[in-house]
Amino acid sequence: MLNILRNLDWSILTDAAMSAIPALICITLHECAHGWAALALGDTTARDSGRLSLNPFKHFDIMGFVMMAFLGFGWAKPVPVDMRQFKNPRGGMALTAAAGPACNVVITAVCLFLYGLLVPLLGDRGWGNYVVITVYRTAYLSLSLAVFNILPIPPLDGSKVLYSVIPERSYWNLMRYERYGMLILLVLVVTGVLSGPLSKAVSFLFEKLFFLADAGFGLGIKIIY
Repeated sequence: MLNILRNLDWSILTDAAMSAIPALICITLHECAHGWAALALGDTTARDSGRLSLNPFKHFDIMGFVMMAFLGFGWAKPVPVDMRQFKNPRGGMALTAAAGPACNVVITAVCLFLYGLLVPLLGDRGWGNYVVITVYRTAYLSLSLAVFNILPIPPLDGSKVLYSVIPERSYWNLMRYERYGMLILLVLVVTGVLSGPLSKAVSFLFEKLFFLADAGFGLGIKIIY
């Protein structure tokens, strides 16, 4: 039995464990961004339900979290929004939905800069290397969450942004299938049909944003010398 355990490839579990904290950071700020945007536009539903919280377990969805940790794409428990409280329901819903992915892009930008900054400052220390890796993974997972959520498939954020640009009747016909959307997404990601193209898109965008890490690295070198 011990030999079997020794021969098992534990790298997948180790990698998932290293992604746990970054995943919690990404989904928490993503959902809070929805709630803060809704509140700014006049909808108090998220605030009244206690979802304007940085406590990750307020937003925790076990399946979405596992997907984020193991596959890099996932979701959290959706923040409740009452679009009837917006002065412009269609526009308000679109802005509220877009706030989550937009927040994740900002997180990626900040974390990439911090990653570059911390590499020369902490990268050669044991605990420092862990911090550097965590910041890097947060940057990558945050961008993955943004790209995944802009897909115009119910119930993802992209489908709600779509609401503002297509006829209302067409939108509600689309939303009739929202209950099946997550199941379809789960199958497409697990089978690799969707995860392959998404991974390529995330890698492409991550590479384009990596100049921020280079800028942080340059500042880190100046601080040292």
